[in-house]
Amino acid sequence: MIKIGIAGLGFMGMIHYLAYQKARGVKVAAICEQDPQRLAGDWRSIKGNFGPPGQIMDLGDIARYSQLDALLADPNLDAIDICLPPSLHASTAIAALRAGKHVFCEKPIALWPDDAEAMVETARKAGRLLMIGHVLPFFPEYQFAYRAISDGRYGRLLGGYFKRIISDPLWLPDFYNPNTTGGPMVDLHIHDAHFVRLVCGMPAGVHTIGRMRGEVAELFHTQFVFGDSGPVVAASSGVIMQQGRPFTHGFEIYLEKATLIFDFATIGKDAHHLPLTVLLADGQVERPALGSGDPVDAFAAEIAEVVEAIRANRPSPVLQGELARDALVLAHRQTRSLVEKRYVEV
Repeated sequence: MIKIGIAGLGFMGMIHYLAYQKARGVKVAAICEQDPQRLAGDWRSIKGNFGPPGQIMDLGDIARYSQLDALLADPNLDAIDICLPPSLHASTAIAALRAGKHVFCEKPIALWPDDAEAMVETARKAGRLLMIGHVLPFFPEYQFAYRAISDGRYGRLLGGYFKRIISDPLWLPDFYNPNTTGGPMVDLHIHDAHFVRLVCGMPAGVHTIGRMRGEVAELFHTQFVFGDSGPVVAASSGVIMQQGRPFTHGFEIYLEKATLIFDFATIGKDAHHLPLTVLLADGQVERPALGSGDPVDAFAAEIAEVVEAIRANRPSPVLQGELARDALVLAHRQTRSLVEKRYVEV
């Protein structure tokens, strides 16, 4: 049985906790949280944009720590699951790796590429796994696309377009602070940057246009440049000021023998959904059967990947730290391109 310690009981800490309840061969053996009510199991103050609301939790025999050092010193733990604010990811992960623990850390890997590289290098020296919670490839639509591209069932990848746009998150006072959360590029678009890196490899460069808000990109469009023989890939992301559409994401992925289309948006309180659709070369249209649609199930699948990687002591091809580091590098290159109004090499 793999034993996990969760550092941080905010929204993502709660979602991870719920996902562990659906996984086999693993248990949450410890938690670390400075809020005494949450540490005692009263999670009613936790709120998020999907999943169940926070409630009173029976934490049973789970060890509880208010200080991170005590959590990392717990000899019963195999791994630390980091759900702290992004500004704390690098220091916490490095400390956990040096304490001999495997690390599973929520995205983004860090706020700055140098910190991400330090995390990857520390994991290598410690002989421990560093996994970053880029959950997007575990959502059924993106999982289907990833597998279809990987196994070549529709031929070679020709290109794609990805989008991820939210309304201004007024409840997050530090959202646009590059030193705490990172803004739309690092906190939001990083999902698609990671997916592009996963399925396409690292581009030669990026060309981004859009607008800034202070020191961070607010709304932007990027062309990822893979050379004359590579795929044609673009992405749009950022924030709009109108609150009537809190969230939208989707893709069009172009393959030799098919086009994959998916679109989802929350408009007002209603969900508008174009299910994953496959357009085939002979004119046929297919809509593959997918999973439950419960977002927590995607996190449970991600947790299962973490458990298997730890059990086999083998890096996950989807969650490995190097991929997350590269996604962060892309995000920063995109911001530089936007600010300098030019093509930037990666």
